[in-house]
Amino acid sequence: MKCNLENTRIFIRTGSTDLRKASSGLSAIVVEEMELDIYADSIFLFCNKSKQLIKCLKWDKTGFWLAQKRLEKAKWPWPMSEKAVTEISEEQLKLFLHGIDFWKAHTELKYKSIT
Repeated sequence: MKCNLENTRIFIRTGSTDLRKASSGLSAIVVEEMELDIYADSIFLFCNKSKQLIKCLKWDKTGFWLAQKRLEKAKWPWPMSEKAVTEISEEQLKLFLHGIDFWKAHTELKYKSIT
């Protein structure tokens, strides 16, 4: 699936989600728990407890898109923080979908002098 992500915000619901839910159940999570506008130009990502399945929800002005991907051997690098929602960039989404754990990127160092 290819889609234009220009001006699209991408949100991850941290922690695990019961992915037996379909678009209506996941929409309720976006509105009630994530406190976001389900009809905004946004993509919402959810992951199950085993970190092997993700679902992607998007409103396209005529209805909801619901896509999922299950990993057969690996696990998704999914954040389990206390924060209910995290926004990521398009570049981070691309890294994530290729299995790269950008959450563990090197910390930026700021030096003032060389010793």
